Amino acid sequence: MSTTVEAGHERIARAFADASGSAALMPYMMGGFPTPAESLRIGDACVAAGADIIELGFPYSDPLADGPVIQAAGTRALQAGTNVAAVLEIAERLSRSVPVVAMCYANMVFAPGASAFLERLRRSGAAGLIVPDLPHGASPEVEEACERSGVALVPLVAPTTPPERLRQITSSARGFVYAVSVVGTTGERDRLQDSAARLIAAAKADASAPVAVGFGISTPEHAAAAAAAGADGVIVGTRLVRAAAEDADPAAAVAEIVSELAAGLGRAR
Repeated sequence: MSTTVEAGHERIARAFADASGSAALMPYMMGGFPTPAESLRIGDACVAAGADIIELGFPYSDPLADGPVIQAAGTRALQAGTNVAAVLEIAERLSRSVPVVAMCYANMVFAPGASAFLERLRRSGAAGLIVPDLPHGASPEVEEACERSGVALVPLVAPTTPPERLRQITSSARGFVYAVSVVGTTGERDRLQDSAARLIAAAKADASAPVAVGFGISTPEHAAAAAAAGADGVIVGTRLVRAAAEDADPAAAVAEIVSELAAGLGRAR
C-alpha cells in the first residue's frame, strides 16, 4: 500500500473544485458487497461513470445510521468474508483515481486504537473519514490521529443541529461538511426534503469547507435540486446499493445510475 499521500483535505478540495457538473457527485458503496472482488468492480464503474469522490462503507454488525438496504448489504459483505483489511485494499485501489472517504462506526476506530486505525487508513490512500456515531468534538484522540495522518475527519450536521453548534462545526470542518438532509436513517425518499435547502444554506453560511448533502437523494432530479439549493456535492447511497443487490451485473447497474446522476448535474460525458 502507499505510504505517502497528499493531505486528504487538499485532495478532497481539489475534487470539489474540479467537478465539471453543478455539484460534485459522490456515490456511496458498501465495501465488500456483494463480495470484495465485485465491490471493487462497482467502485471502478462509479469512477468511470462520473464519480468525483467515493464514500466507502465498512460493513459493521450494529450500524446506527444505515437504513435496511445498506444494513442488509453490510450483513452480506460480512458473510462474504469482508474484513477491515479487505475494505482498505479496495480503498487503496480506488484512491488511485478519486479521493476515497471511509465511513465506519466508532467502535471500529477505537478497537485497535485511533492512531493505529488512522495509520492503516492513511496507508490505504483514503482522503477522509466519516464516523456517524462520533459527535463532533467528542474525541480529541480521533481528531489528533486524523490530523497527524492527513485524513480529513468529516463532520455531520442535521436539520436538528442547534444554530450555535452548527456554526461551531462548519467553521472548523475539514474535507467537507456532510449535511444529513433528513431526520432518521439512510434510505430513498420520493423528493428532496424542504429542510435540506434550509440546512444547506445554514451550513454554507460559516463553512470553511464544501457542503455535501446526503440521505434520501436517489434520482437525477433530487441531485439537481440539491445543487440548485447550493450543495457543493451530492451523496447517493441506498439507490446504488439496492441496484447492486437486485441486478445480475451489479457494476453495470450502478454505472447506469451514476451516469444518470452525472447527467442530472449537467455533466457531459
